[in-house]
Amino acid sequence: MTAVTRADVETALKGYVDPYLEQDLVSAKSLRRIQTENGRIELDVELGFPAAGYRDALVVALRERLANLPGVTDIVIRLESKIISHEVQRGLKPLPGVKNVVAVASGKGGVGKSTTAVNLALALSLEGAQVGLLDADIYGPSQPRMLGSQDRPTSPDGKSLNPVIRYGIQSMSIGYLIEEETPMVWRGPMVTQALEQLLRDTRWEALDYLVIDLPPGTGDTQLTLSQKVPVSGAIIVTTPQDIALLDARRGLKMFEKVEIPVLGIVENMSLHICSKCGHEEHIFGEGGGQRMAADYNVPFLGALPLDIRIREETDNGQPTVIAEPDSRIAGLYRDIARRTAARLSLQAKNYSHKFPNIVIQST
Repeated sequence: MTAVTRADVETALKGYVDPYLEQDLVSAKSLRRIQTENGRIELDVELGFPAAGYRDALVVALRERLANLPGVTDIVIRLESKIISHEVQRGLKPLPGVKNVVAVASGKGGVGKSTTAVNLALALSLEGAQVGLLDADIYGPSQPRMLGSQDRPTSPDGKSLNPVIRYGIQSMSIGYLIEEETPMVWRGPMVTQALEQLLRDTRWEALDYLVIDLPPGTGDTQLTLSQKVPVSGAIIVTTPQDIALLDARRGLKMFEKVEIPVLGIVENMSLHICSKCGHEEHIFGEGGGQRMAADYNVPFLGALPLDIRIREETDNGQPTVIAEPDSRIAGLYRDIARRTAARLSLQAKNYSHKFPNIVIQST
């Protein structure tokens, strides 16, 4: 009987292309240990993204590949996720307590960006990550309503704020500090200062991802984010119609100019699902997000339907991922979350936390 070798195992696994990494695990350097002895294969796999809802399917797929090798009698696969910091803009360092900042943006309002952001954050959490959500829309904060929380942040020292915990994620919003109907009649510099304070004065604790829900457009808030906030990557949310795509393209070009990688495009309201009969119709057009992704050579992360339940559930403070965790729509959000985190895991890693600070003192 021919003995199974490490090379045999690697060759077999190269035939499986991971749907989220879009490459095999050997090329992605996700195999940490391969041991073969007397027909027994032991395999340690380390993913750079959270994958609680995918791990079982991955183990089955790998096991099927290895079982076809001649002489195999036993297969042991150990799989874990390890999330690390990734590179940010030049001259900036990651935030204390935050490994990666992911900005969720749109060129225009009304495309469901905030709904996408909150469900994305919750989906990443359900996949096994430690997640925070910052509502960067100072003029129109919506995350407190969407998370169903009216809690006031506490301050342990009179200077910093503890994030509000809801559904297992840490969150911060100007909406937690003012009455819901109070207008923010502030000029641009005050808005950007408030955003910086919310970001840096919040005591974020051991976050793998901080999702920032940006206001629509390419103005002061976006400029502040790109110049002063260490962002690992951005997501562009659009709808299929041409006018939304035109503005989304402007947003994408803005991130390119400030050297923030675009992790991909999410097409929201991709098709309408009738609440009475279930009929599906592309009322805003079809395939616009995919074409945009192809035009700019960025990933297409997924499409989400225009479904009344998404609106009702976020208005009621229970986003779809929480209200209907086993639903098809929640599955789409979780799939987008895995794709986002997987794309980020392939980017250059940030090692600044491993180097000591050097202080020069005169004697």
